[in-house]
Amino acid sequence: MMILVVRWMRLELRDNQIMAHAFLSKRIVTPQGTREGALLVENGRIRAICRQSEIPADATIHDCGEDALLPGLVDTHVHINQPGRTEWEGFRTATRAAAAGGYTTLVDMPLNCLPETTTVDALEQKRRAAKGECFVDWAAWGGAVADNQQHLLPLARAGVLGFKCFLIYPGCDGFTMIDQQQLEAALPFIAESGLPLLVHAELAGPIDAAVERLRDADWRRYQTYLASRPDEAELQAIRLMIRLCRQYSFRLHIVHLSTASALPELANARAEGLPITVETCPHYLHFAAETIADGETLLKCAPPIRSQANQDALWRGLHDGIIDMIVTDHSPCPPEMKSEESGRFDLAWGGIASLSIALPVIYTECLRRKFTLNDLVRWMCASPAALAGLRHCAGILEAGRDASFVILDMETRFVVTPEILHYRHVVSPYMRESLTGLVKATYLRGELVYSDGSFTLAPSGREITL
Repeated sequence: MMILVVRWMRLELRDNQIMAHAFLSKRIVTPQGTREGALLVENGRIRAICRQSEIPADATIHDCGEDALLPGLVDTHVHINQPGRTEWEGFRTATRAAAAGGYTTLVDMPLNCLPETTTVDALEQKRRAAKGECFVDWAAWGGAVADNQQHLLPLARAGVLGFKCFLIYPGCDGFTMIDQQQLEAALPFIAESGLPLLVHAELAGPIDAAVERLRDADWRRYQTYLASRPDEAELQAIRLMIRLCRQYSFRLHIVHLSTASALPELANARAEGLPITVETCPHYLHFAAETIADGETLLKCAPPIRSQANQDALWRGLHDGIIDMIVTDHSPCPPEMKSEESGRFDLAWGGIASLSIALPVIYTECLRRKFTLNDLVRWMCASPAALAGLRHCAGILEAGRDASFVILDMETRFVVTPEILHYRHVVSPYMRESLTGLVKATYLRGELVYSDGSFTLAPSGREITL
């Protein structure tokens, strides 16, 4: 049974020396594998991962028993929406939900906020909005839109970790899609920055043609919505981006891959040596089109959730290393925007919020599919940190790094209820799902920020820049 200090943990002083805290566990997930021992924390950093016999005599002991110690999760695909749309989600609510879900680092997408993060001035407005509001660390992606090529290098110098673009209308007017000509005008600057370009890889042509064919269809049916976003839209976009990556030599990242049909071409491109990484999301790995009821608009996202066979192939892509990471694409909105009353998928906002429960969702699937904690940590900690250039401070439990970590109860099974979600609007397609793996506590640089449903009173998260 885990023993935690009742008060919020602060590093104590004895004889003017900072005391160490030793977290004992039979399962500490490190880059070298899962091991038994102690995570020794001192002054906000990991002093060592050691045997129990090597713990300093004056260290404060926290016995986690059978619970696992994981690095704090890193989510590089989060829509926080502040400033401008804080009523959708804001820094305070998003980072509370993240802490409850075991995340210690978020990277915010540059759209759905107002102004969009496409200039240095907009980035500074976001920084002012975040100040004093964050329970975990955060960083920002910049936007690459139709006409901001001259802003890309200034944004890189100002501290964004990379750039996001849409090859199709993104759902909000202020963040413009980028066509091939505009993209080619931007790519030399992005290549010069050395930062990744994150691409929403769908092209409008196949979608427009599909929607025209479905003009008289019943938009309450999930199969209608699925047919309106065909695999071909993703495939064509990914082929385009592979060609451009080859031509312009920039770091390409494909966000929220939903179609497994693209995996062979992505594998071939990476075998060629192209600097391409790929993510997918919990909803693509947990839900399947065959089980989505008509009118169940809480499950609308873009690209869409596809078939069970497609889901199985995505898991094989993770196993084979073609897909590098799992991130949430946490995209909340006010409940009325999900159009639950009408049940029309064409009218509903396309986004799924999951920051508080992505870890148990994926852990539950890992148990079912015989994957390990090491796999989960690679997909949800180390690889996202590497994408964002944050491996020096996040995503790994190793001596000398920040002591940001999670205590995970691997045995407890629970049912998703509104009170465990913590983000602003507690609507979720995961409601009433039975999951395994309960986040007991989350530490940020050695400070306890979440424990058993409670949060520290003073947010201590900060922005991370390169």
